[in-house]
Amino acid sequence: MAKYRKADVFLFLKNILLIVTGTLMLSLGTAVFILPFDLVSGGVSGIAIVVYKILPFEFITQDMIITALTWTLFLIGALVLGKSFAMKTFISTLIYPLGVSLFMKLASPDFLGGFFYLNGYEQYPDIALIISTVIGGVCVGAGCAITFLGGGSTGGVDIIAFTICKIFKRAKHSVVMFIVDAAIIISGMFVIQDLIISLLGIISAFVAATMVDKVFIGSYRSFIAQIITDNYQEINREVIQKLDRSSTIIDAVGGYTGSSKKIVMVSFKVNQYAELLNLVHKIDKNAFVTIHQAHEITGEGWTR
Repeated sequence: MAKYRKADVFLFLKNILLIVTGTLMLSLGTAVFILPFDLVSGGVSGIAIVVYKILPFEFITQDMIITALTWTLFLIGALVLGKSFAMKTFISTLIYPLGVSLFMKLASPDFLGGFFYLNGYEQYPDIALIISTVIGGVCVGAGCAITFLGGGSTGGVDIIAFTICKIFKRAKHSVVMFIVDAAIIISGMFVIQDLIISLLGIISAFVAATMVDKVFIGSYRSFIAQIITDNYQEINREVIQKLDRSSTIIDAVGGYTGSSKKIVMVSFKVNQYAELLNLVHKIDKNAFVTIHQAHEITGEGWTR
């Protein structure tokens, strides 16, 4: 039991470390690359840029707006979505505003002679803007993905989307999330009134989404094939010998013919895609093959 408790503690600490690291990376990307150039790429930072441009009060800073928005959304999420969601977002809610405030000081012209003050590169302003667009998107996307890997959530405008979906049961989260982010970006276009900056904000959002896909889902993609065939024994043998993959053979009944069938289910890697199709086609040209992407596969022969 002590061994299992020790493993649980280690896993818990690892997840906390991932959430903290991911949130700090998100804060770094927002404070150093996104905010100084008004790159409205959606999310809380996008709302903060729009609100900062609209408000006439000079004493209100962008990090103050981000702090107010983050905690307001967290409280809404805790009330509407429950304790489970609040626990997942609490660490990020605590660290993200503090991280943004800290890294904004890092990006000021007074720190280390303005080494991180990209907005101060008057000699190469366009290069600094492009670098911020890309690197900002990378940091934001990778930060979110690392937080997800730790079992946490960055909260933010996700809470708005989840809340809307809870009120309107038929609404899809992905669609609502797209509408919310699109509304933030369009608002930024009207407020900032700079088409180039607005388009670069969209590019930064695309880079962030790509990083989430690469880091969280993984670039080493895996697939699952379901092969309905009369030659299941031969296909199964070839899969084991040539692909070095095992399979599961499932009994099935044809919905139209009512005849007995066999389904060979195989998990395989992306670099084995063409080889598997060629193997099946060579043995049984009439085989019915369905392939879909697997988010995660664990067990013998696979790693988490």
